[in-house]
Amino acid sequence: MKVVVFGGSGFLGSYVVDALLAEGYDTFVFDNKKSEHLKDSSKMITKNILDEEAVIEAVKGADIVYNFAAIADIDECIQHPLDAVKDNILGNTIILEACVKAKVKRFMFASSIYVYSATGGIYRSTKQACESLIDDYYKFYGLNFTILRYGTPYGPRADEQNSVYRFLEQAIERGKIEYYGDGSEVREYIHASDAARLSVRALDKQHQNECVLITGSHPVRITELFTMINEILNKKIRVEYSKKGIKSLESHYQITPYSYNPKIAKKLMDDYYLDLGQGLLECIEEFYKSRKGEK
Repeated sequence: MKVVVFGGSGFLGSYVVDALLAEGYDTFVFDNKKSEHLKDSSKMITKNILDEEAVIEAVKGADIVYNFAAIADIDECIQHPLDAVKDNILGNTIILEACVKAKVKRFMFASSIYVYSATGGIYRSTKQACESLIDDYYKFYGLNFTILRYGTPYGPRADEQNSVYRFLEQAIERGKIEYYGDGSEVREYIHASDAARLSVRALDKQHQNECVLITGSHPVRITELFTMINEILNKKIRVEYSKKGIKSLESHYQITPYSYNPKIAKKLMDDYYLDLGQGLLECIEEFYKSRKGEK
C-alpha cells in the first residue's frame, strides 16, 4: 500500500515515516529538503508543496496521504503571515486537489489542539481553515480523511522551534532557562515516537472521517518540567520568567486551549507510552551526541 508523507523530513513527520515503515507500508517522503533520517526502504521526493505538478505526480497511485508540511511555529506565523497562508492553507489545498484526482483512500492531516483555542494566532487560523476545507472536500468530492490534532510533541530530531528542545539547550549550554510566562502554564507532552505510533493507528476504519486528539496522558505544569530538567541534569538551573514579547504570549494558551468549539474529536490513547522523564533523558543524550559531533 503506497503512502506519501508530505513534510516527512520534519520532526514529527520523520517519526511517522518510521512508524509506517515498521508496519510495512510502501512509504514516500515529499519535502523541500532531504530527510536526515531517511531509511533505505523509503523513497525521497525533494520538491515544494506549492509545485502543483510535482504534488500531482507524487500522489499518483497513492492509497494514503499524510500532510505535515506547514510553518508550525506560532511566532514565525505571526512574523510572516503571508508565508503561513501560502504554505499552510494553499499548500494543503494543492495536496487535497491532487488526492481527489488520484482517488486517494484516506487523507491524514496534521492539525493542532490550538484549533480549540482563541489563542494560537495566525497558526491557529491556518489550521482551522484547513480543517474546514478538508470537511468540504469530503462533502463535495468524497475524499475520506482523518484529522490528527496534536498536543505538544517532543523528542530527539527536534530543533529550536520545539519548546522542550529550547529549554534543554538553554539549561545545558547556559545553565539558565528563559521563559516567557509565569510557569503555571499546563501542557500535555507526548514523545514523538508515541505520537507517530498513534498517527498510524488512526488509519483504522473507526477513525475515518473523524478528528482524533493525540496528546500526552498527564498534564504537566511548566514549572514541574523545569524541576525535572534540573534534577536530571543534577545541577542548579536558573529560570528567568519574563513578560517580554507580550504579543507572542497572548498567542499561547495558559492551562487549556478549549475556548473554541470546532468539530468534536476523540482522544486516541495507547496502552503504553514513553515516560516524560525517560523521554527527557533521551533528548539530553541526543543533544550531547550532536554537540560532540560538531567539535
